[in-house]
Amino acid sequence: MVQRADINSVLSDIRSLRSQMMQNQQIQQDQSVRGRIDGPRQVQETQETSSFSDMLGKAVNNVNDLQQTTSELRTAYDMGDPNVDITKVMIAAQKSSVSFEALTQVRNRVVRAYEDIMNMPI
Repeated sequence: MVQRADINSVLSDIRSLRSQMMQNQQIQQDQSVRGRIDGPRQVQETQETSSFSDMLGKAVNNVNDLQQTTSELRTAYDMGDPNVDITKVMIAAQKSSVSFEALTQVRNRVVRAYEDIMNMPI
């Protein structure tokens, strides 16, 4: 039961990142269309938008943090820390494993998309 909740949490995070990317792309497209129709703007609007590489970097850092936390919990459990029980260690290990698998799948899809683009005829 705990594993399914963790998977759903990771999938929810991935969906959230995807929707943010889609919103950012839509905003950029709207701004480029508006710029072409209205001409150059007098005042530049500053808006912070995350790039794909920033989002991917955050995801990698998040997975890394989960793996480090898991490693610390395992070490504490092995050393006999009374505040760390096996359930915490196992849950952290599963979170780390699921998030790493999700990140690997995202990487594989990005690589596949890149290869598809590179193989397109000109």
